[in-house]
Amino acid sequence: MRATATPTQPETVLPLRVRYRHEMNCQIVHDSIHRRAGWTTTYLLHFDGAVAGFGSVAIGGPWAGKPTIFEFYVLPADRSRVFDLFDALLGTSGAKLMEVQSNDTLNAVMLHTYAREIRTEAIVFRDCFTTTLPSNGAILRQVTTDAETKVAIAQRQGGGEWRLELDGTVAATGGILFHYNVPYGDVYMDVVESVRRRGLGAYLVQELKRVAYELGSIPCARCGPDNVASRRTLQKAGLVPYAHILAGVIAAA
Repeated sequence: MRATATPTQPETVLPLRVRYRHEMNCQIVHDSIHRRAGWTTTYLLHFDGAVAGFGSVAIGGPWAGKPTIFEFYVLPADRSRVFDLFDALLGTSGAKLMEVQSNDTLNAVMLHTYAREIRTEAIVFRDCFTTTLPSNGAILRQVTTDAETKVAIAQRQGGGEWRLELDGTVAATGGILFHYNVPYGDVYMDVVESVRRRGLGAYLVQELKRVAYELGSIPCARCGPDNVASRRTLQKAGLVPYAHILAGVIAAA
C-alpha cells in the first residue's frame, strides 16, 4: 500500500475543498490564498491509486521562498492513513513550514507532530452575542458605496469601509473584508489615538457586525495575540476567541 502526492490544478480539488469548508464550519483565514495567481501549489493525495484528499502549499506573497503547508484534508475513510499521506505531501512538496488554524483538528495534529518552534500568529474570533453599546455621540458614516460593497461580496475580494465621526471629525475607521469563504466577513477597526478608551472601537465593531448581517454575511475578526486592547474591544462587542493561527518549522527527518 502506497501514499502519493501529485501536483494538480486548484480546480481539481474543489469538490474536496467544499467538503473541507463544510467540516470546518467557520471562517477559514487562508481560504483566499487559493484565488491569488501564483501563490499556491495544490497536491492531490492518493492511497493505492484512489483519491484520498488534498494538500495546499503557500509559495507566493508573504510565503515567497518559504513553502508553507496551510491545508491538508483527508477523506474520512482514509484518516487511518493520515501520517503516510502527510509524509507523501512533505516528500513531494519540499515544504519547510506550516501555518494552520488550531480548530482544524487534523492540521493541528500534523503541526504538533511534525513541526517545532510553534507560535501563535493571530487569534481568530467568531460572533457570539448581540450588544447594545451606546454611540457616545458618534455618527456612523458609510464610505464605500453599496455597489462597490456588493461587488466585493460577489467577487470575494476587497470589502466595504465605514467611519465614525465625533463632533464633525473622524474618530475611527473600519470595515468588513470579504476575501474569505462564504458567508464570512472579517471586521476590522482603528480608533484615533486622542479619543481611545471611550468605547468608540467597540461601538464601531458592534455596528459593523450589524451591517455584515444585513449584507448576508457572518462577522468575524482577528488580532495579534499581544494586542490586548483589540482583544478587549472585540470581546466587548460580542466576539469571542475560538482559534489560533499557529505557525511552525517542520523538523528535519
